Amino acid sequence: MSATPAIGRIPVRDVHPVVECGRYPTKAVAGETFEVTATVFREGHDAVAANVVLTGPDGCHGPWTPMRELAPGTDRWGAEVTPTSEGRWTYRVEAWSDPVATWRHRARIKIPAGIDVGLVLEEGADVFERAAAGVPAEEGRTTVLAAVDALRDDSMPVASRLAAALTPEVDAVLAAHPLREFVTASDTLPLLVERERALYGSWYEFFPRSEGTPEQPHGTFRTAARRLPAI
Repeated sequence: MSATPAIGRIPVRDVHPVVECGRYPTKAVAGETFEVTATVFREGHDAVAANVVLTGPDGCHGPWTPMRELAPGTDRWGAEVTPTSEGRWTYRVEAWSDPVATWRHRARIKIPAGIDVGLVLEEGADVFERAAAGVPAEEGRTTVLAAVDALRDDSMPVASRLAAALTPEVDAVLAAHPLREFVTASDTLPLLVERERALYGSWYEFFPRSEGTPEQPHGTFRTAARRLPAI
């Protein structure tokens, strides 16, 4: 009896493009951009996010490519990726719980309404502190830690403490280095990347024995060569 594949906390289903459930590779050419889509969902109301992992023939992963929800409420996500060289690549979709987005949504509702303000700000400080731990020091960790300090600063107005955690600078750092929980990956799918001519080239086949002359009905390579300009 074959084992049933385990399903993660955040299911990833119906990944496209795919050929025969991954038994055969999807095809592209070097430099061609194509869209990877998948259905991503979870139980409850916490935010989810997803990204595409594109792996080259050398086994190295390409840039981290975040996915976007294609139509709100459909659970369908997509992202465009571009293989850069010929060879046998692979790709997969990773889905994960997004604690930062979950907190932002809750904070934007509760704090203006004056509901559990102190608790929400402290929760935000904890979440951003965990997020900062995954940010390299040279790529903006201090920016995220500054937001943590502001969220915990009781001397500041509540609105200012919240605003410090929602700045474009903090958003940019956490977009590049998100806090990911309960990561679930799809199956790894094959991708065959060919030369650019595969987009528009075609094969033409003929048999030298059929390219004869009235004098010599059975063709040869020499008589077949005369047909090359016409072909």
